[in-house]
Amino acid sequence: MVEIIWQGKYDAQGRKVAPVKIQLPLQTIETVNESSQDRQRRLERFISGRETSEWRNRLIWGDKKYVLPSLLNEFAGKVNLIYIDPPFDTGADFSFLATVPASPDEAEDEELNFTKQPSIIEQKAYRDTWGGGGYDTYLQWSYETFLLLHELLADDGSLYVHIGPNVSHYIKPLLDEIFGTDNYRNEIVWQRHGAHNDPQKYGIVHEEIFFYTKGSKWTYNPTYTPYTDEYVNERFRSIEEGTGRKYWLNTMTAAGQGKPAVFFGVSRAPPPGTHWRFTQEKIDDLIAQGKVVASSSGMPYVKQYLDESPGKPIQSIWPDVRMTRSGFERLPYATQKPESLLERIIRTSSNEGDLVLDCFVGSGTTAAVAEKLNRRWIACDLGRFAIHTTRKRLLGISGVKPFIIQNLGKYERQAWQAAEFGNETAQRIRSYVDFILNLYGAQPLRGYTWIHGKKGSRLLHVGAVDSPISPLDVGQIVAEFKRMIGGGKEAPQTNGVDILGWDFAFELNELAKQQAKQANVDVRFLRIPREVLEKKAVEQGDIHFFELASLDAALKTKGMKSTVAIKDFVIPLDDVPSEIQKQITHWSQWIDYWAVDWDNKDDTFHNEVQEYRTRDKPKLATELSHEYEDQGEYRVLVKVIDILGNDTTKLLHAKV
Repeated sequence: MVEIIWQGKYDAQGRKVAPVKIQLPLQTIETVNESSQDRQRRLERFISGRETSEWRNRLIWGDKKYVLPSLLNEFAGKVNLIYIDPPFDTGADFSFLATVPASPDEAEDEELNFTKQPSIIEQKAYRDTWGGGGYDTYLQWSYETFLLLHELLADDGSLYVHIGPNVSHYIKPLLDEIFGTDNYRNEIVWQRHGAHNDPQKYGIVHEEIFFYTKGSKWTYNPTYTPYTDEYVNERFRSIEEGTGRKYWLNTMTAAGQGKPAVFFGVSRAPPPGTHWRFTQEKIDDLIAQGKVVASSSGMPYVKQYLDESPGKPIQSIWPDVRMTRSGFERLPYATQKPESLLERIIRTSSNEGDLVLDCFVGSGTTAAVAEKLNRRWIACDLGRFAIHTTRKRLLGISGVKPFIIQNLGKYERQAWQAAEFGNETAQRIRSYVDFILNLYGAQPLRGYTWIHGKKGSRLLHVGAVDSPISPLDVGQIVAEFKRMIGGGKEAPQTNGVDILGWDFAFELNELAKQQAKQANVDVRFLRIPREVLEKKAVEQGDIHFFELASLDAALKTKGMKSTVAIKDFVIPLDDVPSEIQKQITHWSQWIDYWAVDWDNKDDTFHNEVQEYRTRDKPKLATELSHEYEDQGEYRVLVKVIDILGNDTTKLLHAKV
């Protein structure tokens, strides 16, 4: 077999470079669309020790190089169908069209659009795919992905790789090497455009989809397109006497030498190089039904009735699947694929209840179609906005089943900290803190427990990799800060403290700021970006710390009914063009989506009710209500997603 070689495929010892297989526990950070009653029943089953392995579809935010190995323990050899649409355009980027809705105060305002540039982690993913090594790095990236997907695929599973004509000739040999040439089934040509103007060359109007299986047996449900009137008139010209049914006489042979069969009491051999398509039992049955007709030469044919014909079998060229250019399916993704394309693939190569995987889910087409066709699904993506877009799209499906949102969270950070800074605890933590301070442009300070550095006139605290910043932490930070500056008139003065953290307690932002303000301390909370884990991003200076958004929400309770009202919402404006900022007249324009967990158990966020704009309902409601069944005190957690896909949470308390 021909092998494609690229720089980096083999190491110095001549061994193939395999993908890194760090298997980390996936963390559930949100449960979506599960009712309070179902949630309580699951909790009771867990407490009683009864079975709790009810399936939940999964939407996973993270890099597939970490996510796919982390799925192996549970799903190796269990995925029935994989569809992926990986990046294949060297000029592609990860930007998306962000929409600022019209102001609720101005009825005639129009929505504003601007291009949201890719996050640093998305840029880093692009560099890893196409970066300095060009096609070499792209091929290694693809090779490692296909190896992991091969492990996840069931023995009777199928893989569809959607790719562009600019790289398809490289990808085919990789798939042959990993899946085997015997398991190559089709190259499907999808005509994406009706026409495309490419000066001085033929217009490129197609993309390719490679169809492979893992073994010699696989699910294949034939699909058909309706016959055209022209085809019907040309083919089904015979009309059966007595019934009036249209039919045509179809051959009963197929390629490949075979044995004779008996027709109307006479043994007849098939023509040379062919065999009869039906068993003797089936032939006898067709004759009994009057469906076999002999020609003047005695050659048997079978009647194929128009009313029994499902249509024309789908072939390997698909010119009939059109891009969705408008309507409710259309989302702000240039690479979005139409649902009809995924519907054809999922119907053909899986059955109801089968497990479908897409690790480049983008706008969520695969997950949405799998949900509608009653398949189980796992959908992954690197981009936060992609995860939010997919979540919102799924919630728009009538009767959508509860699903969970997961990431690798603290486990990925713990593995990174140990790998980068060693195993000795005290030294590892000190080295980690100094590393973050350096990225923030700060100087380290020694001799303190909670204060770790200084930048300009502000002191700094660096949060741990495996626990969120809590109000108790803030209290300790403020107390140590006050001891440092003293209380007299001659004490050194600073502007306050910047607290850098990976995660923050739900109730932290407003509550902790209020407590700090009472102590005359100005506290700012800044998120340590996940890009810190990526060496290339660090080396190129692509690290930015953004301040948390501020959410003002209030809760009112009357009898058994509680109502949450959002009063104000402010986001950091680093990613918003100044000309767009000037046109924002109401805080609600920053909100794309918000949801409430009416009975949070201090575990994952349970998205029980949500509010967002649609084309039919462009106005955003800023109040949501809930009727409790039992008296008591409840933790009410509010989550807001801004127009850039970032989330902010606030904890409230209800007593009913």
